[in-house]
Amino acid sequence: MRIRKRLLGGVEINSTLANVGLTLLRMFTGLAISLGHGVGKMPPSEGFIEGVSNLGFPMAGFFAWAVACSEFFGGLLLAAGLMTRPAAFFILIAMSVAAGLWHAADPFGVKEKALLYGFIALTFVLIGSGRYGLDALLRRKK
Repeated sequence: MRIRKRLLGGVEINSTLANVGLTLLRMFTGLAISLGHGVGKMPPSEGFIEGVSNLGFPMAGFFAWAVACSEFFGGLLLAAGLMTRPAAFFILIAMSVAAGLWHAADPFGVKEKALLYGFIALTFVLIGSGRYGLDALLRRKK
């Protein structure tokens, strides 16, 4: 029961307009991350794996795949509102590494996108999918 709540849980928001806005933000963000960033990393190129290795990560191939899957599949799950909290959590981790390590020496304007996606992901970690996600549908069928 606790695992189901962690995977599919969410905060109940009673405003229809707020739920519509949340759904639009979730869908756009998920698709933008998945199709704009994740699909280009699937499968991770040798250059991307080398870049991950240069950040100091052991098992660079594994972590390159983890980032690619977090962005591609996590973005699709976020857009669908399915397992929103775990998907958003992995996106948050990927965006934190992107902003804090990959773009560490870059000016704010370069790392801004990763920070923005990261904070949106944090929002979905905290509140879940909203009323119009697959998580909510699965919670109702319980």
